[in-house]
Amino acid sequence: MYGKAFAPEYQGALTTLSVNSSLTDVLAAGTEQLRAAERAGEPGEAARSGLAVAEAHRRLGRVEEADRAWKASYRAARQAGDVAAMAWALWSGGTLARQRGAFPLARRLLQLAADLGERGGDIVVRGYSLAGLAETGRIQGDYEAVGRLHEQLLAEARRRGEARHTVWALEGIAQMHRNTGDYDTAYELFEEAAGIAAGADDRRGHAWALRGLADVVSVRDGDTERALELLTEAERTCRAMRLSSALAYNHKMRGNVLYRAGRYAQARELYEQALAEFREMSEPRGEALSRLGLAKSLARLGRDHSETAAELADLAGTLERIGLRHAHAMVARAYEELGIPADPRATEAAL
Repeated sequence: MYGKAFAPEYQGALTTLSVNSSLTDVLAAGTEQLRAAERAGEPGEAARSGLAVAEAHRRLGRVEEADRAWKASYRAARQAGDVAAMAWALWSGGTLARQRGAFPLARRLLQLAADLGERGGDIVVRGYSLAGLAETGRIQGDYEAVGRLHEQLLAEARRRGEARHTVWALEGIAQMHRNTGDYDTAYELFEEAAGIAAGADDRRGHAWALRGLADVVSVRDGDTERALELLTEAERTCRAMRLSSALAYNHKMRGNVLYRAGRYAQARELYEQALAEFREMSEPRGEALSRLGLAKSLARLGRDHSETAAELADLAGTLERIGLRHAHAMVARAYEELGIPADPRATEAAL
């Protein structure tokens, strides 16, 4: 039903790269081809090679380089009059904006990318851009608005036999079910995503699916060791492919699993590691969520309640500024879980 996963963001002379190519290899090949295209005065090829460079930098957590690269790719595409290539560059820029926590900018760029993709007759970039809009809304907690879009994109991906997009949609829908407490449905969807990704040789998608399964196995079943085994398997892929962001989220999830098991000292170490990784790549959402886990772990290890309350109050404001609509509930649960009287500043910040 599904063919092998492919990476449509690797274009022109770089189509020989696969979805599983290491990001350092992608960056090296993309940079070489970009320079050759610039020397030859070929803006269209420069735009396509620049897209791969931008995506490699983004996934390696090098946000400044990624920002320069996608903008250069857009300028080259515009010079070449290639509307579809312009759309791909905007998709990359919108994805980077979401990664940096700039959700309004992400929405604008991704909507422009979808519109240009339709105008340029490239259904793939249009689909990727709509998927980016759906993911942005999901991350912000706007499930009602983007749930139907996820289901629509899943149906389209299944119909076309696109393994990579099917896996993405399944994982997004699974995450929404997990976050609303429907753990059984979430598990089934993550499991299906993992199976499709494995069959299509989509190692990145498989790693994210394993992370989702680990989360459900931990929170629903209390099976700490199985969850850690799944995360270890996913981590091997993240390291092999140099997936910096996915690796940091893997470490944060490992912290979550250990925290739920009452292994607070180990959880603290993982949250500290993830926090440093997110800060290095300027990823504010992951940084804030790691800070929340770290604050809870330190509280369990005897930190003064007033210090924890102050940290939670500050986090409430940070999460709200990032644009996470469920921030208030997350912080409120932390106060309740730790038996700490809510700081009025947290309530005010989250309103």
